[in-house]
Amino acid sequence: MTQPDIDGEYEAAGPRFRLMTVHAHPDDESSKGAASSARYVSEGHEVTVVTCTGGERGSILNPAMDRPEIAADLPAVRRAEMARAAEILGVRHHWLGFVDSGLPEGDPKPPLPEGCFALADLDEATERLVRLIRAERPHVLVTYDENGGYPHPDHIRTHEVSMAAFDAAGDPDRYPDAGEPWQPLKLYYSHGFSKARMIAFHEALLARGLESPYAEWIERWEDGDRKDPGERVTTRVRCDEWFPVRDEALKAHATQIDPTSRWFFVPPEIQSEVWPTEDYELVRSFVDSPTPEDDLFAGLVPSPDAVRVG
Repeated sequence: MTQPDIDGEYEAAGPRFRLMTVHAHPDDESSKGAASSARYVSEGHEVTVVTCTGGERGSILNPAMDRPEIAADLPAVRRAEMARAAEILGVRHHWLGFVDSGLPEGDPKPPLPEGCFALADLDEATERLVRLIRAERPHVLVTYDENGGYPHPDHIRTHEVSMAAFDAAGDPDRYPDAGEPWQPLKLYYSHGFSKARMIAFHEALLARGLESPYAEWIERWEDGDRKDPGERVTTRVRCDEWFPVRDEALKAHATQIDPTSRWFFVPPEIQSEVWPTEDYELVRSFVDSPTPEDDLFAGLVPSPDAVRVG
């Protein structure tokens, strides 16, 4: 398929492109693909993060933040955390405006709460995302796979809405009141938790006489309770230089991220040596970009006379 002209910019450093990542909750943008986002921002590209829910039903996972005044105003706290993380990453940010569904637990699992994102009308949610896509005009869209990365109902709904919006955004007959049509050229799934990656870090830590937090996860994985999404990776973006930025963005979500947790067990130098990339699966593309790739913008050719608007 012939690539349409891209509304990009030529600068001394090269062409600018636009990336949009779609996430379920505040903190997901910092735990999934954040170093890639920070790298692209540093290179002059525009990165937009869309957060589908406010994380209202998330638990307080950092003991230092488990205080009555935090619990009493958790939605506002999480919005402030998200604003700080976006500032650290240098990204534009939009809320899609839905309410966190929570993670049903127990046997049998309780029903999802009325009015939550996982039960939202798919057409309504899709139109909201289409409106943002048409306003921000990303060349590349990143979301979760059909399992949501992990089976949280909001993550699965994020996948469904993202896929529907990718298909609808460029169609002038779909959602005609949601702005001028704009077709993103590439669609990726983010794959952050591959078995191979976990084993590589586990073995690297043990080889250096360090404690590994991954033994239990690997054992469970080997028991077959989870397939390895890493086998689907087509695109590895080297971004270890921006791992410290990712970590600072994660720590901004202080209600969710304990700075003493396993998120930070692997020293930066081991991360750079063992697994310096963030990994993605190219799912759809309107451009010729043979895999494997090392860049989410691979295959995109900007129009030299295009002018960025807005």
